[in-house]
Amino acid sequence: MDNSGKEKEAIQLMADADKKVKSSGSFLGGMFGGGPHKVEEACEMYCRAANMFKMAKNWSAAGDAFCKAARLHMQLQNKHDCATSFIDAGNAYKKSDPNEAIKCLNAAIDIYTDMGRFTIAAKHHISIAEIFESELVDIEKAIAHYEQAADYYKGEESNSSANKCLLKVGAYCAQLEQYQKAIEIYEQVGANTMDNPLLKYSAKEYFFKASLCHFIVDELNAKIAVEKYEEMFPAFSDSRECKLLKKLLEAHEEQNSEAFTEAVSPRIPYFNQFFKFTYCHVTITIWQFQLCAFTFVFARQLDFISSLIYFYFRVVATFLWICHAKSQ
Repeated sequence: MDNSGKEKEAIQLMADADKKVKSSGSFLGGMFGGGPHKVEEACEMYCRAANMFKMAKNWSAAGDAFCKAARLHMQLQNKHDCATSFIDAGNAYKKSDPNEAIKCLNAAIDIYTDMGRFTIAAKHHISIAEIFESELVDIEKAIAHYEQAADYYKGEESNSSANKCLLKVGAYCAQLEQYQKAIEIYEQVGANTMDNPLLKYSAKEYFFKASLCHFIVDELNAKIAVEKYEEMFPAFSDSRECKLLKKLLEAHEEQNSEAFTEAVSPRIPYFNQFFKFTYCHVTITIWQFQLCAFTFVFARQLDFISSLIYFYFRVVATFLWICHAKSQ
């Protein structure tokens, strides 16, 4: 469907709205009291033009039009309408200019927090975080906005929504090797959910993730952590996750690569089905184990070059095995 006519109509509507705004500030406009009314009409015209630009898929022009409407709403002290227009502008800019989208969403957030609408503000912090994730690929800033959203949700007693944001932060912290922060988050969410009848079965997943982060940093800490989680949440002891962790710890302590691989291999499809992050962290754990095995065992028994060649092939084999398991 050809929407070029809509774009031309939108351009004309924008010009007419600009004229109304100028005339509202004129001497005669103020003298006869028509100023505010003309500004309201201009707001409606900008919004209509923006929607026409959207139909024509001219997202930048749509965002510009919504921004003009937002500024006029602010001039009229219509905070709710102003925030709504900034959100509409942000949604349009998402498709053309992510940085402008973030500016508009932040402007809306400032208004919502000023109005005490923290739940809505949190929702739009998540939108900004998603832009940083997918468009701008700035994970640190995505984390900051997820954390801010979690704080707002907590303040409004929306603990389930807060936990979802914190879990995103935890996963990214683990990817960025900020393991201590990831551990704290997974422990916090696990403790929050284990007493909830509807959510308690998810607690074992969060304690499992915290344990893996411990394992990557230090084996002894991982052992202590597993014992602590078993005391906190007795159901964790009988879970597949806990049994796997104990096998991994035992294999790691004995420097038994075969036992380590045997423990992980059959459970990859299971954990991939339920836990989106498992491949990442199991892969990291396996690589860490291979490095430990190389450092503490093979380097002592073989000459350096042979050790290096052996380690190279073990890493390649591990990578191919992970790819094969993921394709199943």
